[in-house]
Amino acid sequence: MKLRFLLAASLATGILTANADTRTNGGTAYLLSQSVDVSRDFADFTNTYFFADSLAGFDMQTGKGKILWKRRQLMPRQAFNANTYLHQPLKSLDFPDTAYPQNPELEFSIEPVNARTVRLRIHTSPIAPADPDSLSPMLAGPVGNDRSQWTVTRKGNDIEYSSPYGKLRIEADPWRIVVLDADGNELTRSRTWSDNDSTQIKVPPFSFIKRGSDNSRSINPVMSLTPGERIYGLGEGPGALNKVGQKLNLFVTDPQGPESPDMYKPIPFFFSNLGYGMFIHTSAPLTADVGQSYIGANKLFMADEDMDIFLMWGSPKEILSEYTALSGRPEMPPLWSFGTWMSRISYFTEDEGRDIAKKLRENRIPSDVIHFDTGWFDVDWQCDYEFSPERFRNPEKMIKDLGKQGFHICLWQLPYFVPGNKYFPELVEKGLAVKNGRGTLPYEDAVLDFTNLATVKWYQEKLSSLLKMGVGAIKVDFGEAAPLDAVYANGRTGLYEHNLYPLRYNKAVADITREVKGENIIWARSAWAGSQRYPLHWGGDAASTNTGMLGTIRAGLSLGMSGFCFWSHDMGGFVTSTPEELYRRWLPMGFLTSHTRAHGAPPTEPWLYENPEFTDYFRRCAELKYSLMPYIEEQASTCVANGWPMFRALLVEFPDDPGAWLVEDQYMFGSDILVAPMLKSGKSRDVYLPSGQDWVDYQTGKTYTPGWNRIAADGPIECVIMVRKGATIPTVAPAQSTAEIDRSTLRKKTY
Repeated sequence: MKLRFLLAASLATGILTANADTRTNGGTAYLLSQSVDVSRDFADFTNTYFFADSLAGFDMQTGKGKILWKRRQLMPRQAFNANTYLHQPLKSLDFPDTAYPQNPELEFSIEPVNARTVRLRIHTSPIAPADPDSLSPMLAGPVGNDRSQWTVTRKGNDIEYSSPYGKLRIEADPWRIVVLDADGNELTRSRTWSDNDSTQIKVPPFSFIKRGSDNSRSINPVMSLTPGERIYGLGEGPGALNKVGQKLNLFVTDPQGPESPDMYKPIPFFFSNLGYGMFIHTSAPLTADVGQSYIGANKLFMADEDMDIFLMWGSPKEILSEYTALSGRPEMPPLWSFGTWMSRISYFTEDEGRDIAKKLRENRIPSDVIHFDTGWFDVDWQCDYEFSPERFRNPEKMIKDLGKQGFHICLWQLPYFVPGNKYFPELVEKGLAVKNGRGTLPYEDAVLDFTNLATVKWYQEKLSSLLKMGVGAIKVDFGEAAPLDAVYANGRTGLYEHNLYPLRYNKAVADITREVKGENIIWARSAWAGSQRYPLHWGGDAASTNTGMLGTIRAGLSLGMSGFCFWSHDMGGFVTSTPEELYRRWLPMGFLTSHTRAHGAPPTEPWLYENPEFTDYFRRCAELKYSLMPYIEEQASTCVANGWPMFRALLVEFPDDPGAWLVEDQYMFGSDILVAPMLKSGKSRDVYLPSGQDWVDYQTGKTYTPGWNRIAADGPIECVIMVRKGATIPTVAPAQSTAEIDRSTLRKKTY
C-alpha cells in the first residue's frame, strides 16, 4: 500500500520536474490535464536498469521459468561535443550484498488461452501479485486455459510453443521472445542489447528499472518493427491510423477535443498488419513509442512493475474477436438509441424541451432522443440530480408526454462536486470521495470514488430515481481527472486507478440503467480497456472545422480498431456555430454512424439556420438512416457477436487488399456500405473501392470498378455512399421514431 502510493507520488513528481525544466519545456509547468509520459523515467540517471539477459530455467509442463537480468547504469558520453548516454555494467552497492542479488533471476510464465492467444507474464519482483485477474475490471470474466491445440518443444536451450495459428519461441541466450506465424515466418521479436551491434543508435532493450528515489520498479517491453509494418489501435487517436512513427501516452485525459495525440479513450491494445496483436493488460500509465524515437523498435514504457501481455494471431477481425472475448463485448443497445439524438448546451426549461420536440415533429425530422445537458438543475453545471422546480413544472409529466411522441430523455451529469454543491459536505463526511495520503481531498472538488461500494450505492440511488421517473439514458460526462496522487477505497493509488476510473464510472451507470430499464445504454466520453461492454461512447468536443471533421473520422476508426462496436460524435463539431456548408458535408457521416447526435455549444437545430432548405436537407439525412434501420439492426447484431466496429476501417473488412490499409478518410458502415464523406468543399472526391467486387452508388445506381475512382456526390445526400455489388440491403419506409417503423414496408434490394 505504502509502496504503491510512493510510486504514484514519485511518478507524478518526476513528470512535474521534467515538465518544469526550462531546458526541456520552455519553462512551462506541468498541468493536471496533461497526460503522463512514462518514457521520461527510462532516461533517468538516478535509476538502475536491468536488461533481460538469458533464460535461467523453464518448466515445459507448467510454462513457468526464470529470466536472468543484468544490472546496468546510464553513463554520459561525449564525442566531439555530441553528448549522449550509454548503458554500462554496474557493480551493485546494495547492502547487504547477500540479500540483494547483483543480477536477479525473476519469474515469467507462458499460458495458452486458446489456439489463437497466449498470455505472457513477467515479474520484476520476487513477489507476484495474488490472483490479479480477480482485481481486474478490464477482463470480462475468467481467462481461459486451453492448451489442447498447442505443442511445446525444446530446441537446444530454446523453447517453442506451436498452434495451428502461430508460434512463440523463447530463445535462451540472449533471452528473447520471438513471435512467428504458423509457417514459421517471424512477425516480431523482443530487442536485446546485441541488436545494437549494427547501429550507432544504442536502443535500450527489453528491460526494467528500479528507481533510485524509492526502489519502485517499472518494466519496458521493447519489440521489433520491420519495414512495411503498420500498427493500429491504441485508442481514440485522431492522428494517422497507422501508429508507426507516433508516440502515444495511454493516460486518460481531457484533451479538449479529438485533434491532439492525447485521448479521452486510450486503449492498451493494438494489432499489426503482419498478423499479430497485443493486449497489454495493465491500468498503469503506458507510453507507446511506436517507432518514433527509433524506427525499428516498438517501445512500451509501462509504469507497471509487472508485464501481462496477451499475444494474438490472425486477421484484424480475428484479433478483435480474440481481444473482446477477453475484455468483453456489449449487449445490444436498444433500437431507439440508433435514432437521432437532439441536443445542445443546454435546454434549460421544460418549455424549451417541449418546443424542441414540437419543432422536430413539425419539420418531420425523425428523432428518438432529446438530451438535456448542463442546465436542467437549479444552477447550470451544478449537478444535484434534481430538475429545477422553477423551470420544470412537472418533469415526470414532461417525460411521459414526450414519450408518447416517441422521444426518450437523456440527462447530463458528472462525477465531480464543487464545494458549493449541496452534496459536497455529505460526500466528504461519509468518505465517498477519493482521498489523498492525508485522508483529505486531493483537490477542491470531491471526486466520487467508484472503488467504494458505498459510493456506488449512493450514486446509483440518485440515478435510479431519475430512471424510474422515465429518463431513458444518462450522459456519463468527464471522468478523465481521477487523481493520480491519491489513495482509493480499495487501497490502490491513482497509479493504477486513474485509467480505470472511466471504466468503473461507465459500469456504475450502465448497471443501474440495466437494472431499472432493462437496457444497456449510456452516453460516455472517457474510457479504458473494457469500457466497450457499456455502450455507447462519443468523440468529445470536436472543432467545427474541416480538420475537426478529419480528426473525428480518424478517432472513430481508431477506437473501432481498439475493440469498440459502437461510437458517436457531435455532428458539425462542438465549439462554434457550424457553418452551413461544413454542416451539410458532416451530416451524412453523422447519420451513417452507429449512433447519431446533433450537439454543440451554440445551437445546432437545423431550423435555426437562415437557409430554410437546410432543414429539408437535415431531414433527408435523418430519413436515410431511419430507412436503413433493418440493415443497422443486422449489422449491429453481428458486431456485438464478434466484437467488430460498426464504424469500420476498410482494412478491417478487406485485409487482403493492400490499398485498404492506406485509406484513412473513408469507412465501412457495417460490412456492405462504404461511406466517403466530403472532407472539404467540392462536389466530388477521390474514393478507393476495395478489390473483390464492383461497387454500386447507393444514390445514383451507377457501377464502379475497384481501385481509385473520382466520384461525384450527385445524389440528394452530399456524400459518396457505395454498396458492394451483390450485397442485399434491407430498408423500410422512414418513420418519425424507431417505435413507429412500419415493418410491413420492409424491402430487400440486391445491388
